[in-house]
Formats: sequence, C-alpha cells, structure tokens
Amino acid sequence: MSASQTTEVSEFCLEGRFIEFVIKDGYKLKGLLLATHEGESYIKLAKHLRAAFDLRLPPGTWLQVVGYKEYDIKKDKITLKAERVMAARSEMERVHTTPVQEPPSIDNVKVKPAKTKATILVCEKSDCMKRGGKAVCQALEAALSDRGLEDQVTIKGTGCMKNCKAGPNLVMPDKTRHSRIQASQIPALMNQHFGDKSLSAQAENLKEMAILNGKFCGNK
Repeated sequence: MSASQTTEVSEFCLEGRFIEFVIKDGYKLKGLLLATHEGESYIKLAKHLRAAFDLRLPPGTWLQVVGYKEYDIKKDKITLKAERVMAARSEMERVHTTPVQEPPSIDNVKVKPAKTKATILVCEKSDCMKRGGKAVCQALEAALSDRGLEDQVTIKGTGCMKNCKAGPNLVMPDKTRHSRIQASQIPALMNQHFGDKSLSAQAENLKEMAILNGKFCGNK
C-alpha cells in the first residue's frame, strides 16, 4: 500500500487557549500545546512559524490555528501541523471595545508591556551542573534581583542542549546561546543583554510589540 493510501490529509481549524511551547533539545522550538473544548492538543509549527514566534507569548492567550491534519491509517495516529496562527475572535473581543468581522493577523495583536516576561533557558543536565551550572543559576537569580527584573524575567531549566563538553550552557531571551559560562561572568552578561535599566524602563519602547515580535522574524 502506497504512502498516499495509508495517509489521509485534510485541513483543520482549532481555537483555544495557549498552554506552552514544546521545546526540543532545550532550545529548539517544535510546536505548542493548545487547550480546546475537546481537550489538550499538540500542534507542530511549520518552519516559518518556528522562526517567527516570540517565546514570551503569555499562557492563556486565545489563538486560532489553521493547518493540515494528517491521519496515518496504519498507525491510527493523527498529526496536526500549523501553517497559520492568529488571535482568536474571543481574544479580540476582550482586547477591542468593538466587535471585529474577521480575526486579524496575530501580528496586529498588541500585548501590554507589563505582561511581557522574558525567559532565560539554562541546561540542568548533570554535565552542565558539574561544570558550575548550579552557581550560574544562583548568579542569574541574584543579578535579576539586583536589577529589579525578577518579576519580568524568568529562569527555566531545560534538558540537554547537546553541547555537554562546553557547559554550562544557557540561552538568553533573544535566543543568543552562551557556553562555558561561569557565575562570575553573569553580571557582565546581564549588562550586555539588559543594560543597567530594568525591563520596566525598556517597556516604553515595546508598546507596539506584537505577539509575534518582528524582532524575531527570520532569526534563529
């Protein structure tokens, strides 16, 4: 039986609340989890969407996802792959005072800067921890506290980043990856990425930031 005979492909359109991103190898964006009226769904993201998504998308955001559903008859398995992600109508009715006829592109949805929360990814596997990963995490927490950023930047432990011999490994909110980082280097690293000002001061420059931030488009 040919592949075309064992696989059925059709379009799908789902609406629900964003739960979280699915990250592979600690830093590779692969898909997202969406809570719908039918339950929780895992949706793979097309390559152009993986490059464009801002990882600071707030959980609970209403999204409408359009793409293709592949049903493997032999394995009795359904795979969902998103080609477009938009703000759902329910989200738009909450944000705007007047109804909209069509759900606008997700690029046009404004996010309040106060809710913007950046994420620093830190490998928590044993090799990185043995090379000073625990001290790096403590230094990051202290640096965020010193700069008043603890409510605006979160530190998230991840699985292996596939660069064990160069640990500790971490990925900053702008997707810049750093290896062989030591606790003593954290203050300088924080100044490099955040400067001496808190994100609250920087937020004035982010008032027009969309859920899909143009800053990240096309950059990996």
